[in-house]
Amino acid sequence: MKPNRRREAIELLAGLAAAYAAFATTFRGPRHRFWQRMTRTGAALGSVALVAEPDLGRLRPLVRDVALGLGSAAVLYEVFQAGDRMARRLIPEGAEEIGDVYELRELRPRPELVARLALVIAPAEELFWRGLVQGLLGRRYGRWQGAALTSAAYAGAHVSTGNLTLVGAAGTAGAFWSALRAAGMPMPALIASHVAWDLWIFLVAPTEQSGAVVS
Repeated sequence: MKPNRRREAIELLAGLAAAYAAFATTFRGPRHRFWQRMTRTGAALGSVALVAEPDLGRLRPLVRDVALGLGSAAVLYEVFQAGDRMARRLIPEGAEEIGDVYELRELRPRPELVARLALVIAPAEELFWRGLVQGLLGRRYGRWQGAALTSAAYAGAHVSTGNLTLVGAAGTAGAFWSALRAAGMPMPALIASHVAWDLWIFLVAPTEQSGAVVS
């Protein structure tokens, strides 16, 4: 293995190990401090991505990136409208698991959650999963196989939650954003999409009143 490829493989494995450990700690720790842990996890993973891929830190959003992000978030919201109904019908604990995630909204004031999601958590997830992980996997396996592997890894990071509906939601959202990345959507647009979608589906307009699931 060439030195550069070896370095990338080490970065990928170390990053994924850190992400899986951080997600397990975040979701398995004391519930009342969930948002503090989730914010630290986001900040840590985002920092890893920026250090490993310095070009990510030089990205600047354009007006069209914001427009693309909002449009794609609207499409994903429609997908989750259908997914919410399916989860409630096909998964015996679906409604309970969805409600369990939405109870997290009550742990902190609404403005604080907006700031945490928009400024740290959502941008950091895109920088890490689509920027770093998918970038490394795409260079090694090709852009579409890299996208598939990234979306699988993203869903897998949520297995430690023990919430099957959340794992399915993460897999769906991850596959959507990874496909957009593979198709050439710029990182700033993906970040805008993730931010808009998180805020809308989690805080503004949950599907079916009590909702779908935030990633």
